[in-house]
Formats: sequence, structure tokens, C-alpha cells
Amino acid sequence: MCCIVLLMGLIGPRVAFVFAWLFTDEVDQAFSNWWVPLAGLILLPWTALMFAIAYAPIGHVSGIGWLVVLLGVLLDIGTYSSGGKWKMQDAS
Repeated sequence: MCCIVLLMGLIGPRVAFVFAWLFTDEVDQAFSNWWVPLAGLILLPWTALMFAIAYAPIGHVSGIGWLVVLLGVLLDIGTYSSGGKWKMQDAS
């Protein structure tokens, strides 16, 4: 069960980001070139997705939008750090 949750945490935001990139213009509005969203897709998918969501409605990120981006950062940290927690619990 824990492996499925971890897998969804790793793959889910990447799939959502790819769909947003292909089928909407939010990612193109938020990023001025192609390599920054690609790096975000590979390294920090939650953060890149949240930045695109926060940027699109008003054309920049401000106020509550930065809290949305911070949530993305925290989700990325949680996704990458939860694997060690599951391994430690399985070992005991």
C-alpha cells in the first residue's frame, strides 16, 4: 500500500503538469522558455505545477499565489522525504 501512495506522489503531479502543458496555455504563460518547465517536471513537479496555477489567472504570482507555490515546495519535500520514513518503519 505504501508503495502505491509513494508512486502516486511521484507520478501524479508529473502527469498533471504534462496535461496542463499540452492542453492549456498556463505553462507557456508562466514560463518564458521550455527548459525551466522541463526542469520543473523532472526535479520539482509539484512546485512547477503550483507556480503555473498561481501565475495564470493574473499574469504574475503575488500574495496568496506565493502560498500556493510554497505548498508545492512542501509537497515536493514531502514526496521525496517520505520514502525514507517508509523504509525505516518497514525495517523495525
